[in-house]
Amino acid sequence: MTSNQVLSDVEYNVVGKRPVRPDGVDKVTGRAQYGADTQLTGTLWAKVLRSPHPHARIKSINTSKAEALTGVRAVLTAKDLPFASLSKEALGGEYASLKFASDHMLASDKVLFKGHPVAAVAAVNGHVAESALALIEVEYEVLESVIDVREAMKDGAVLVHEDLRTNDMGEMSSKPSNIATHMSYSLGDIAKGFAEADLVLEREYTTATVHQGYIEPHNSTSFWNSDGQVNIWTSTQGSFQVRATTANVLRLPVSKVKVTPMEIGGGFGGKITAYLDAITALLSKKTGHPVKAAMSRTEVFEASGPAPASWMRVKIGVKNNGKMTAVETEMAMDAGAYPGSPVMQAIVCAFACYDVENGKVDGYDVVVNKPKTAAYRAPGSPQAAFAVESLIDEICLQLKLDPIEFRLLNAAKEGTRRIEGLVARRIGLIECLEAARDHDHYKSKTNGGNTGRGVACGYWPNRGFQSSVVMTVNFDGTIGLLMGSVDIGGTRASIAQQTAETLGIAYEDVKPTVVDTDSIGYTFITGGSRTSFATGIAAINAAEDVMAQMVSRAAKIWDTEEDNVEYVNGMISHKSDEELKFSFKDLARQLATTGGTISGRSNVDPTGEGNGYAVHVVDVVVDPETGKTDVTRYTAVQDAGKAVHPSYVEGQMQGGAVQGIGWALNEEYFFDQTGKMMNPTFLDYRMPTTLDLPMIDTVIVEVANPGHPYGVRGVGEAAIVPPMAAIANAVSRATGNRMHSLPMTPGKILEAGWENGK
Repeated sequence: MTSNQVLSDVEYNVVGKRPVRPDGVDKVTGRAQYGADTQLTGTLWAKVLRSPHPHARIKSINTSKAEALTGVRAVLTAKDLPFASLSKEALGGEYASLKFASDHMLASDKVLFKGHPVAAVAAVNGHVAESALALIEVEYEVLESVIDVREAMKDGAVLVHEDLRTNDMGEMSSKPSNIATHMSYSLGDIAKGFAEADLVLEREYTTATVHQGYIEPHNSTSFWNSDGQVNIWTSTQGSFQVRATTANVLRLPVSKVKVTPMEIGGGFGGKITAYLDAITALLSKKTGHPVKAAMSRTEVFEASGPAPASWMRVKIGVKNNGKMTAVETEMAMDAGAYPGSPVMQAIVCAFACYDVENGKVDGYDVVVNKPKTAAYRAPGSPQAAFAVESLIDEICLQLKLDPIEFRLLNAAKEGTRRIEGLVARRIGLIECLEAARDHDHYKSKTNGGNTGRGVACGYWPNRGFQSSVVMTVNFDGTIGLLMGSVDIGGTRASIAQQTAETLGIAYEDVKPTVVDTDSIGYTFITGGSRTSFATGIAAINAAEDVMAQMVSRAAKIWDTEEDNVEYVNGMISHKSDEELKFSFKDLARQLATTGGTISGRSNVDPTGEGNGYAVHVVDVVVDPETGKTDVTRYTAVQDAGKAVHPSYVEGQMQGGAVQGIGWALNEEYFFDQTGKMMNPTFLDYRMPTTLDLPMIDTVIVEVANPGHPYGVRGVGEAAIVPPMAAIANAVSRATGNRMHSLPMTPGKILEAGWENGK
């Protein structure tokens, strides 16, 4: 096989090809405008004062010295937010959600993590703003903190929120707790299933807090106009999400907030949350000037949303032939300072690669004194896969079974009912496993000694949700394509390709533009592997709207009924008169004089998202003297349904693998005993570089998704699910020691060897 291969049976004219990306020239020449490039006349700079303590009560804040400093235009604290003037009784059912949202923006009574915003300053430049922060006097009552998810769950643990109670399967607990939610699903009879097993293994696993590692920091520029209209320019994965958050915290109608998404320098889920926008907006209102803010790298680490740390217990029963009889897991994930970890996704994804008759999954959403966690590519699923796929590998070793053949025996397929109850439609896991089994990488021999090969599967459900598209036929035959989906990984190209394929025109004739929240209908975030699927369907529908109108216009020109006209592959023809025909461009030239331009539109909320599966194979070498692990060969196999732009799909697969390598071997938030992060820089937070990586081979499998006209599945997230488990399995086979904790640093590997006498 070649290093990058597409296994496909369906060919289209534009979909599946590799055209030049529409934004490519601007990005490689430096002309692309990112959030920090926004420069408005009279802009002030904002800086945020952040808590030095992970947990403390705010006794007083004195801003008078900062306000008196020359060049300072405004100082902001939580008392300036609308929440401060609204009573609990007045807010009713909104109280908890608004308090969490408001306090996350600016702390009121307590700070809940190191880096928690306490105050903000707007000044003539950043240097003056920094100086002003040093003049703000905050008196704290330092409280004991809790940062470990297991400690936080114990009775008698330090409470992050004194009034938080556990929602236990819909029942509210009577006493405060750090467990925000307990959720559970079951299928079949697990007691019976484990009783039928020849082998039952049960293990515990932990993972550390990790960051998405995007290069561009969070930023925001706001201008609160005198007419009450708030304009925001920011780098975000969801402009409508920023609009909603800002309007909610500032108690404004969403129509009063306009968000313009700028180019984005990486997100991976971490730029869904709005951290600065309400602050810059309110400072703009107080000063009458545009206000701009950007986080430092330390602020990004300490005050934006990383992926959660986790504790997981997994139990699996199997027959001697490898057939799984029962599965069970408990998973607890830290949500950070406010409820909302991805533990629901974790338990749903945990066993989704397998067809099991008996299973039970439990998840616990737990608050701790750490930054509020955020999405990170397939949130929750990578941690779950590390635990489940590690235990499966241990079972394969004990039963002397081939790890891919074991997975093929138990693989989910069309008709499989997952533990949470959903039944799979057409999916491509078996095809991915077969492609991995037949790949030269898997067929080759390892070099023995301190080498090891690991295999793991991964799953992500993908998402649909709302998307809006408007397209206009220009008089030169090109298409102006407006969409609300922010482009992170090449969706301008993939949406334009689906548009061109549907209309039967050249890709180069489609001009995609990502527009602001006032210029397009509501569009959900770019996340969940939804954009090429859902916004693609919106574009296809809008293109079909255009086609119908083009047929109608041609019928008008020919003075005939619409039923006599057909649209086929970019040609509009009379069904019975061969001389009457227009190319798309020919008809476009006549639009101005035959009734005006044509615009198509679509607002969709599709439900046909196709589940995404990936299988990774990795070889490692572990130095027995130092514990250092080198990844020497890596192959990623994934079902894309239909790869709209194969180069982008390969990039997603390779990027997920690389981030997984870092997550497996190096990356972690390192906290001291009080809960302060000790490595909030790229120097000490160790992400992999090119020197740490092999070439990442890719195999794209295409099992068409029946829920999309071209068979498209989301591809952005399944790729990060298998790497940690695959590498852990490879390390364990190389060293003879099973690793149960991430990251697998050289120290941990050496300690495991010492404990086991190896």
